[in-house]
Amino acid sequence: MFGKIEWGIGTVVEWATVALTVADMLVLLAGVIARYGFNRPLMWSDEVASTLFLWLAMLGSVVALRRGEHMRMTAVVKALPVRWGRFVETIALGVMATFLCILVPPLLQFAQEETVNILPAVDVSSVYRVAALPVGAGLMALLALVKLFQTSSPGKALLALAIIGAVAGVGLLAQDAVQELSTEAQLLIFFVGIVGTLVCLGVPIAACFGLATIGYLVLAADVDLEVIANRLNEGMSSLILLAVPLFIFLGLLLDSTGLARLMVGFLGNLLGHVRGGLSYVLVGAMYLVSGISGSKAADMAAICPVLFPEMIKRGSKPGDLVALLAATGAQTETVPPSIVLLTIGAVCGVSINALFTGGLLPSLVLGLTLCLLVRWRYRHEDLSNVRRATRREIGKSFVFALPALALPFFIRFAVVGGIATATEVSTIGIVYCLGAGLYYGGLELSRMKRLLVETASLSGAIMFIIGCATAMSWALTQSGFSRDLAAMMTNLPGGAPTFMAVSILLFIVLGSVLEGIPAIVLFGPLLFPIAATMGIHEVHYAIVVILAMGVGLFCPPVGVGYYFATSIGKVNPDEGIRPLVGYMISLLIGLAVIAAVPWISIGFLG
Repeated sequence: MFGKIEWGIGTVVEWATVALTVADMLVLLAGVIARYGFNRPLMWSDEVASTLFLWLAMLGSVVALRRGEHMRMTAVVKALPVRWGRFVETIALGVMATFLCILVPPLLQFAQEETVNILPAVDVSSVYRVAALPVGAGLMALLALVKLFQTSSPGKALLALAIIGAVAGVGLLAQDAVQELSTEAQLLIFFVGIVGTLVCLGVPIAACFGLATIGYLVLAADVDLEVIANRLNEGMSSLILLAVPLFIFLGLLLDSTGLARLMVGFLGNLLGHVRGGLSYVLVGAMYLVSGISGSKAADMAAICPVLFPEMIKRGSKPGDLVALLAATGAQTETVPPSIVLLTIGAVCGVSINALFTGGLLPSLVLGLTLCLLVRWRYRHEDLSNVRRATRREIGKSFVFALPALALPFFIRFAVVGGIATATEVSTIGIVYCLGAGLYYGGLELSRMKRLLVETASLSGAIMFIIGCATAMSWALTQSGFSRDLAAMMTNLPGGAPTFMAVSILLFIVLGSVLEGIPAIVLFGPLLFPIAATMGIHEVHYAIVVILAMGVGLFCPPVGVGYYFATSIGKVNPDEGIRPLVGYMISLLIGLAVIAAVPWISIGFLG
């Protein structure tokens, strides 16, 4: 029975997300054509696209829950004995279900109050837009409960819910005592203790943030939970974030149509005959492909199958290959149009154009540090059996790869040059990629549904985290934490250099535990104003903390990005740890140079 319910919910929601994704793209494309083709902007396109996007984000979150794609840390759970690990997984699913059930009533109340507000351009009630919040949360709650009883016995599922209920009951009984504690103690309990515990239990990070915030507001601050609904809506409503699903779909198309392989093929012909040449190709290919898909796993999956077999044939060790693959993932976090750049621009109010301009050179600096280490490690590589590609072969592969090579540069040039917004250029890129796929014969219409569902799932997981992290960031600000943090960071000995060093260490740790986007959304709004008071340029600071977060994301034993790399490369994680140390040291040296020399990040801003 539970399987049929899950299948029914999943099938309906998946097709709904496919329709919403296509509709959102068509609306945005119509806006681009009207603006640039007829010089008559569609005044309603932003409101309609924003409405479709919120529905896509919430229903995409449902798809992500069904597919198990919400971001979470599983290192601790996997380290437990199998029996205990399974029960902890059951508790984690029960916590997710509990959080969503608590969330639905305030979201319904918020939607009801929005009935009186009118969207001016389309002249309809805002409730048609914000109804996505309770509908999506309600479906996620139902699906979480169904999965809870589907994946474990009724007895264990009920026991898990009883444990969660008992903990909640103890919290309510201790409400008076909690309110008598100092603000510092309250923050430690909810935003360190509870968040840390839930993260270690493998609870999706969005739920960790949301449940800790709800606990703080109810037990410590005694605030109406409707504020959660307001902040969730605010965090998921930035027009800049409309580009997120579009770039994700664009990246999936780039891989699916074979354009990414054409890039790698050209670079392989160009550099494959030199010592460490294919490692240079790996660094360069990740630089070109990275950032478009919004998923480092997708970036690595596009490159790995093309390069790894030949590199292993030449004598490279699999452990070294996945170590370099992971390092390039960290290196390219600031390569536009990175989803992290779009996110930090939206939540911290930094110019997307400036971020796109500032992100290119720092990644090149890190790539140079990796290439220097590659050159030393492969200085004795035997190339006696390697055939050098002829000029004709290089030229032919360049012609075939040119459309693929031109796409990333076109996207960055259009946004940086002010020709089009990130959202507009992503729609143009999708049309371009579809056309190239049809021309080369790599586009299979039968795979479109899968790509659209993957787009919705990843978009939903990202946006739900942004919404919950926005609520948690607001709670931290209201508690006075941001004021105390500002005072503490401002009074650090050494001024701006010490602040920058502490920020790097903080985001390396946060990147390894919380992954990238949650760390940026949570602490970005708190730390950027402090950086500004110290005279640190906002783009320079953004680039540094994003790269630090990337190092943490791909740094074992906790960083989940490293395990993505080993999974894609089909290599035992233990084999890559030792060679990864050298690459991580190279990245840290490069990061220190970027932090110490602001010109690398802001020299081309004008």
